[in-house]
Amino acid sequence: KMILGTRNIAFMHGPEHKALRKSFLALFTRKALSMYVQQQDAVIREHCAIWMEKQQQVQAPMEMRELIRDMNCATSQRVFIGPYLDDPKVQRQFTDAYNEMVKGFLTFPLKFPGTQVWKSMKGRKYILAVLQQAAFRSKDRMKEAEENNVPPPKYSTNMEIAYTVMDFLFASQDASTASLCWLVALMAEHPDVLERVRAEQAAARPDLGKTITGEMLASMPYTRQVVKEVLRYRPPAPMVPQVAMKPFKLTQDYTAPKGAFIIPDIASACKQGYTDGEKFDPDRFSPERKEDVTYASNYLVFGHGPHYCVGKEYAINHLIAFLAILATTLDWTRTRTKDSDWIKYLPTIYPYDTIFTFDWKDQDAAQKKSNRPQRA
Repeated sequence: KMILGTRNIAFMHGPEHKALRKSFLALFTRKALSMYVQQQDAVIREHCAIWMEKQQQVQAPMEMRELIRDMNCATSQRVFIGPYLDDPKVQRQFTDAYNEMVKGFLTFPLKFPGTQVWKSMKGRKYILAVLQQAAFRSKDRMKEAEENNVPPPKYSTNMEIAYTVMDFLFASQDASTASLCWLVALMAEHPDVLERVRAEQAAARPDLGKTITGEMLASMPYTRQVVKEVLRYRPPAPMVPQVAMKPFKLTQDYTAPKGAFIIPDIASACKQGYTDGEKFDPDRFSPERKEDVTYASNYLVFGHGPHYCVGKEYAINHLIAFLAILATTLDWTRTRTKDSDWIKYLPTIYPYDTIFTFDWKDQDAAQKKSNRPQRA
């Protein structure tokens, strides 16, 4: 709460929480998600080109975690802030402030000037200031409603909008960045799975340069299975601490009292029941095996109950689009070290290292570079 603020949706309960979640529904309709995936597509392609430019410069394996994080930051900012974060200097400072804010989750919770928690809180204040200005600018498009005496929505003050967008950025950033890293790593470790993804993409997208749409995502069932399995196999948030708002029955023999601190083990739950749960196996989610249906109650990647992630489909679509574009644009190999099988907690879980070498896939690099998408 010190870092994110008491108004963060993660800490809200009751009628106010329900009303705020309800106000989000229009943001995650099928139509809205289809619009977002086109923005996601553009950013992913831009960053594939950036990675290859860097690869050609260094001529050596690259640690990709920060590069993938930058791509995910750009995607979230493009989708949720749109054209209102258009100053490159402010954009860089905004991203730096966000990264500073997240560091506070990995340090001792001591709030004094100079401590990481203090720096994280400063980062949050800068983020909110930028987002309030973005909200103010966006309201030019609302003047028609004001002129027609249409009352503004409850959560339409600049500060409320800023907090909501910050919630979205936080929810879409660290967990998705971790899952994007796992996608790249696991595809390098399972080339047979990657080849099946590529075969599906060739059938679903004859023109691989065409922007991915919501309709196209529906024709990628195996790619979706791979994404769901990555999330199950390596859930980005392995535990999410909760406080019991009332007595909560945990087992037949024990009921946690109101106020008890409960830490669900999401990583373990995502392996319970599944056939050979420690194995990476996208086919478990096939129409024939249907383990996603049989063990749906164990798939806690996106939470459960009143705080179930409203952006679930947004996150899954982003991962599918990323894998679809990466698999058909680049080839890559992983440079393994003695630590590659370990996991790093940052505060979501990552491969301990993500060192890769990339090359263009079946395309002339110079031509691809010259066709690099530009932001409108």
